Amino acid sequence: MTNMRCLVTGGAGFIGSNLVRSLIAHGHHVLNLDALTYAGNLDSLRDVQEHPNYRFEQVDLVRSQELPSLLDEFQPEAVLHLAAESHVDRSIDGPGQFIQTNVVGTFQLLQACERYWKDLPQQEKSKFRFLHVSTDEVFGSLGVEGYFTEETSYDPRSPYSASKAASDHLVRAWYHTYGLPVLVTNCSNNYGPYQFPEKFIPVVLLKCLRQEHIPVYGKGENVRDWLYVLDHCSAIEAVLERGSVGQTYAIGGNNEMRNIDLARKLCRIMDRLRPPIKVGKHEELLQFVTDRPGHDLRYAIDASKLRKELGWQPRSDHDNLLEQTVQWYLDNAQWWGDILSGSYRLDRLGMG
Repeated sequence: MTNMRCLVTGGAGFIGSNLVRSLIAHGHHVLNLDALTYAGNLDSLRDVQEHPNYRFEQVDLVRSQELPSLLDEFQPEAVLHLAAESHVDRSIDGPGQFIQTNVVGTFQLLQACERYWKDLPQQEKSKFRFLHVSTDEVFGSLGVEGYFTEETSYDPRSPYSASKAASDHLVRAWYHTYGLPVLVTNCSNNYGPYQFPEKFIPVVLLKCLRQEHIPVYGKGENVRDWLYVLDHCSAIEAVLERGSVGQTYAIGGNNEMRNIDLARKLCRIMDRLRPPIKVGKHEELLQFVTDRPGHDLRYAIDASKLRKELGWQPRSDHDNLLEQTVQWYLDNAQWWGDILSGSYRLDRLGMG
């Protein structure tokens, strides 16, 4: 399916910018709405900013009065909702912004999209989709065994995951109550290019480059299922094109690792690509620090529904993809350097 008109919220963020680029590459027209808060970065979209199929509007979903007119003007066939505050540590320090963006912002978008959808001619109305992108963190914490599925009960443990759980429930309520044709995805941890430097992998890499201590929470035993961001984008597009209205799809990478093992792997890659100066090996910079409050032990996704129903599965060459990610940060020092020249300086957050 090509030439769809896709409205993307949060398209200047990490996953959003990669998705915008992928949609354009597949022949779709994209209207990117982003509030450009601290993690929104138009530099992540420099290569498509002049593309005839791309348009950007700075919009805060919580406060904007422009949504109805933008929807009427652009006439999207799909709305892909990625705009969210997403960092657990920040949600511990300032939960209010997460409630506003993730809950109130989603509510405002649903209201506007429902009105727009109801006024469409029947043929366009039947084609319209509202795809809500969420996280596996809404399911809480796993023990050493088991996996999250689409049937897993919600059990959020942080202000971030609680706000995303609320937004998921709102989206499903608009489907059941008003008939809005929605799709919901819950993904595992993403990695890849253009990720804001507060997240785990960029922090490790940039601390290596600065020859500074690399913080590892607790004993580094927390486990995450790592999904390459472009695989996530391909899964979102598969759900948009072939998913069943009202359904939820879990997206995972089949790539579980303890945080300490991932940090060591990144250090070894950095040893080869950018040998350390102050220490013999980058692993010597690893330092265990006080854990964050309520740190979930393990996340892991069973994505078999997505594989069986839509024919999607992630790539398996994670070592190669991780090395490509490291190389991207080495090759794009200006991108992250501009970020670190502002208010964020790799400081520790989320101590409660």
